[in-house]
Amino acid sequence: MDIPKIIMWVLIGGGGLSALWFAMSFFKGGKRAQRIKGVVSQHRGELGRKQMESLQRTSAIREDSKKAHVAIVNKMLGVLNLQHLMQSDNIRNELAQAGLRGRGVVPAYVSTRILMAIGVGIGTIIMLGLMKKFPYPDFVKFLFAGVGVVVGFYLPKLLLANTVQKRQEEMSDVFPDTLDLMVICVEAGLGVEAAFARVTEEIIDQSPILATELGLLSAELAYLGDRRQSYVNFSNRTGLPAAKALSTALIQSEQYGTPVGVALKVLAQEKRDERMSAAEKKAAALPAKLTVPMIIFFLPVLFIVVIGPAAMQVGN
Repeated sequence: MDIPKIIMWVLIGGGGLSALWFAMSFFKGGKRAQRIKGVVSQHRGELGRKQMESLQRTSAIREDSKKAHVAIVNKMLGVLNLQHLMQSDNIRNELAQAGLRGRGVVPAYVSTRILMAIGVGIGTIIMLGLMKKFPYPDFVKFLFAGVGVVVGFYLPKLLLANTVQKRQEEMSDVFPDTLDLMVICVEAGLGVEAAFARVTEEIIDQSPILATELGLLSAELAYLGDRRQSYVNFSNRTGLPAAKALSTALIQSEQYGTPVGVALKVLAQEKRDERMSAAEKKAAALPAKLTVPMIIFFLPVLFIVVIGPAAMQVGN
């Protein structure tokens, strides 16, 4: 076995894999940028074809009700007295915060919750019925089935909340840097729409989710007549306190004529301080979190290293 040749081939293989990894990362970044631009372009097309009146919730529900699957969901909700779920703005905002857009997402989400509840309840009864020995009375099976119905009904909601939380965490990490870029663009003379479009291109690699939301905001500012509604939509789609503060600052700036750059600069400094405070809080909690792992994993190994040689000598 020629060890130098083996080492050489290992180094060559590692270099080739590294080059392939870098190439794949660039290719992935390009596809991600194209996907985000496609979403924004699609949103621009929808806003260009329809005016603000066609985007209202009542007309969307009226058009959705013409579809067959939506009609079935409406009948099911009517039987269960849950029609308010189809008209709930909170559900629409939660789905938008999870990245689910479109007129059919609300019926799909509601029907999924109902079908999951029915499926889990029936599955629980079948599983308990197949058990040869059930140590409890028969009515307890229906209690378990009821628990299964509740779990099945709320499981999609928990998954949706988890998705929203992950998206918001990613956006929160990049939001202070985004505000800094906004300040630079505005102070350089760009308008608000152009600044959002420019920042969208710059943060695609850091946060594709926030880049998509800013791209949609830029499209709405260009096509919608009510700029205030565009900012409110952005705040509702993200669900971030920082996005709400940004929307409020921009609305007040346009309403009272205050400089946009000053408002963005103050907001950016505030969000940087909040991010630093959160990092300091995590750092302060680190010693307490490391206590148990150190006791379980570190101290036994340390005792073996320290006492092991002495014990071996005594044994000999």
